[in-house]
Amino acid sequence: MHRDQLADFLRRRRAAIRPAEVGIADGPRRRVPGLRREEVAMLAGVSVDYVVRLEQRRSSRPSTQLLAALARALRLSDDERDHLFHLAGHRPPPADGVAGAGLTRMLDLLGDTPALVLSDLGEILARNRAAALLTGDHTDHTGDRRYAVYRWFTDPATRAAHPPEEHEHHGRRFVADLRATAGRRAGDPAVTGLVDRLRTRSTAFRRLWAEHEVAVRRTDRKTVRHPRVGRLAMDCETLVTPDQNQQLLVLTPADAESRERLDLLRVLGTEEFPATPVR
Repeated sequence: MHRDQLADFLRRRRAAIRPAEVGIADGPRRRVPGLRREEVAMLAGVSVDYVVRLEQRRSSRPSTQLLAALARALRLSDDERDHLFHLAGHRPPPADGVAGAGLTRMLDLLGDTPALVLSDLGEILARNRAAALLTGDHTDHTGDRRYAVYRWFTDPATRAAHPPEEHEHHGRRFVADLRATAGRRAGDPAVTGLVDRLRTRSTAFRRLWAEHEVAVRRTDRKTVRHPRVGRLAMDCETLVTPDQNQQLLVLTPADAESRERLDLLRVLGTEEFPATPVR
């Protein structure tokens, strides 16, 4: 990891962006060129303190998920994004590991509506600030924990973010969606390996996998038990790309009470709280 060069690159890219390019009003009292650190943090869904530490060469090596979020917030080109990954000591992501440009633009347009771009295995490729507030910080996940289906069946804290009466339903939806992906990507070691490890780790997954249900997740409703604002009933709509490799997941409040709690969450902002599953 090249801390000095990484810090310099992030500072210069931040200074090069006009606030209007990312939907931020450029008021008369702005004293710095480009974006403020807190604005980058808001756009990337990370803490201001972490952005400060990165720019001051005091941070640990950022994860690939966090780098992808910063690349989107700073509107980096493909070459600049790859350079950012190299400076942080990571191999740049393959093309199928980066959110599509069209889906990324839709994230920006959705504004205060929680939305994420996911791979077909449930890895977060991009998200907006509203999604980070609702579902927590998933930027530090590595290995199989990058995948929502793996966390659901192996991490009790992930399931605890939803009421127990919904667990069977969500488990079935996860498995049916993974079965559809496995069929479309037959023989892909990334998929077959994930399935094999889940069958080893989870009896619940083995039971549901044996039932051979198949369904791509497009619409759903789930209750999020948020540690700061309580229960939110959220409708989930998924836009799947033609090649089915990526999905745009949009979460909207299902009732007035959930809308009020989501509004409150936006006011409270980002603090430390347990992450919730995102699919």
